This record gives sequence, structure tokens and C-alpha cells, in this order.
Amino acid sequence: MLEDPTGLDELRRLGARSVPVLSRGDDYVFAQNIGHVVKFLGLNEATGPVLSPVQLIQRLQGFLDAAMRMIPQMPDAKLSTEVPNRPRSYRVLGHHIFRIAETFLEVADGATLAYEKLTSLPPDTMQTTADIIEYGAGVKRRLTAWWEAKPDKSGREPVQTYYGQQTLHEYMERTTWHVGQHVRQWVMLLDMAGISADRPPGETDFASLPMPSKVWDG
Repeated sequence: MLEDPTGLDELRRLGARSVPVLSRGDDYVFAQNIGHVVKFLGLNEATGPVLSPVQLIQRLQGFLDAAMRMIPQMPDAKLSTEVPNRPRSYRVLGHHIFRIAETFLEVADGATLAYEKLTSLPPDTMQTTADIIEYGAGVKRRLTAWWEAKPDKSGREPVQTYYGQQTLHEYMERTTWHVGQHVRQWVMLLDMAGISADRPPGETDFASLPMPSKVWDG
């Protein structure tokens, strides 16, 4: 969309409101769920999360912990800088990492995932890395408390998203790798600023997650 000015027009013609989208004629499917893509293409492939809900929660908590270590390493003066290849500031990205997890909790509690939930901006009062971390720590506490109190940890229950009904397990996988991807990006932002990230996630932390091949689009 950023490089092809006709792409947004095509997206609107189809009636889709976000990317990634796979289209064929006037039919399309959101590509957030690989199972939907496989069905759309008529492929005979096994799909579904590789990691269990317990493993996914552990990975998600680990990514949030990494964010809370590394976000404060960025000088506040750089928070208005835009990330590569898209109009999003470092401040917005830092908030977004924790907003993804907060949105997951809302959907797990019965809300329908709207695209706008994930793209909401940080409040004006959130101006420093300390502000972001205060918010993020609260999100992680709520996530931990929710999981510990949850009697059924199978993830089989359905949740509603803008790209169709999912199981909680499937949505948990998407939430986990989505947070992990943005944590990868923060590591690169620190490197661009000449700062060594404090214990960044490694290959084993991303193993068995459907991570994008690139840290940044484009």
C-alpha cells in the first residue's frame, strides 16, 4: 500500500479494510490466518498452531518482558522519530507492542476484534519510555492474572475477529508472533541508534512461530 498508489483503491473495491489480503477476482480472504489462505487456495495442507497455548503464553510473556527491558534503553528524545518504511513513530510502536496484548485480553473476554483496536494511538499523556513501561507492566500483570485464573487452558473456545471466527488458540498464536515481530523491530531501532539491546530474544524464542521473513516491510 505504501509503494503502490493503486493498491488502496483495489482494497476498497474489494471491501477489505486491512492487509494482508489474498484476492482472486472479486473474492478475497484475509491472510492473518494461514488456515483460511489454505482453504481459499484449495490446498491440502495441515494448518494450525505448532505451539500449545501454555507455550504461547510463555513466549508472549517473554516478549513483553524483553520489551520492558529494551524500550527504556531508547532515549526519550528519539521517540518522535519514525520507523523505517511506514509513518509510525517509536513512541507509537512502543505503545503498540503492549496494545496488541491488551487487545488480546479484551477479545478473550468476549469483545470482537476490530482492526481499529490494534491501531489505536497512545494517549497524549504517554510521552516517555517510562510512561510506556508503566502501561506495559499493567498489561502484563493483567495477562498473567487472566491466564492463572483461566480454568480451561485448551484454547478451543471461539473468538470473533475482523478476519473471521478463530479459536482462542489461533488468535493467541497471532498475538504472540505479532508482539514478537515488533520486539524484533525495537532491537533493530536500538542498533540503528548505536545501542546494544539488553538480552534481546533469540532464535529459540521465535522457533515454531509463523514469523515474517523480514524485520521490516519493503
